[in-house]
Amino acid sequence: MDNSNLHNLEEKFQAKIDAEIKIEPKDWMPEKYRKTLIRQISQHAHSEVVGMLPEGNWLTRAPSLNRKLILLAKIQDEGGHGLYLYSAAETLGISRDELVDQLLTGKAKYSSIFNYPSINWADIGAIGWLVDGAAIMNQVMLTRTSYGPYARAMVRICKEESFHQRQGYELLLTMSQGTDEQKEMVQDAFNRWWWPSLMMFGPSDKESTHSAQSMKWKIKRKSNDELRQAFVDATVPQAEFLGLTVPDDQLKWNEERNHYDFGPIDWDEFWSVVKGNGPCNRERLKARQKAHDEGAWVREAATAYAEKRRKRKAEKESTQVA
Repeated sequence: MDNSNLHNLEEKFQAKIDAEIKIEPKDWMPEKYRKTLIRQISQHAHSEVVGMLPEGNWLTRAPSLNRKLILLAKIQDEGGHGLYLYSAAETLGISRDELVDQLLTGKAKYSSIFNYPSINWADIGAIGWLVDGAAIMNQVMLTRTSYGPYARAMVRICKEESFHQRQGYELLLTMSQGTDEQKEMVQDAFNRWWWPSLMMFGPSDKESTHSAQSMKWKIKRKSNDELRQAFVDATVPQAEFLGLTVPDDQLKWNEERNHYDFGPIDWDEFWSVVKGNGPCNRERLKARQKAHDEGAWVREAATAYAEKRRKRKAEKESTQVA
């Protein structure tokens, strides 16, 4: 394809996005747009699957049958979210096997926050309230993303994530009205998850290498810093209602900006975790590799069954024709 034709296609593509028309799998798209989506959607899918691990750690130790059922349902939802997202990524011409291989070999990333441990039961509430809350800030915007299959997957995911956030907050609210020891557990969990939750939105806009292009293509609708600010503004009053102290001595309400000012994020910690040096990076990938290896027989059985059904259908159709 010569440069003139390519330029015309790119102009028509951008005009379609500017007109708020969804891009569908069979539509022409720039290769960079396709690769950007594969990177983002796969990272999102991997995060959902790896995110099951810190919560799964507490399934056998939940304090009541009701809490166990709630947590089990939430983990099941997250597995489903991974399925929706892997399916959306496959529409871009990449196989699920390749996506999973990229995760297991460390080529593909997932949200750095899941490389932190869940130390006490209050962590399960903090993950629901803060981690899922931060995710919702970003994901609500993704229901309007320019790529159709991704946007449609996000509609259902956001509904379920909203429930997860409420579940986490309700858990912490119950504990914050309990014993002094329970209140201390809630504050401890909040202290440990607050800053990693702010890091979830990614590096500051000036340091983000993908944001500008993603905004132009309307893959993203708001910048990292805009979403982070919205999260802080929404979450601080909720923390105050729980009787919690935000672990940031620079936090204060700014009347002129009509936003909270907050202290600097430790980006050295963020990049260290992203590069594989977090508290649980190796543990998380080891657990995923073990699950992948032990589940091989299930995948093989499903493939064999599908092939058997295909052959039966073909034989039946050939008999009918004859």
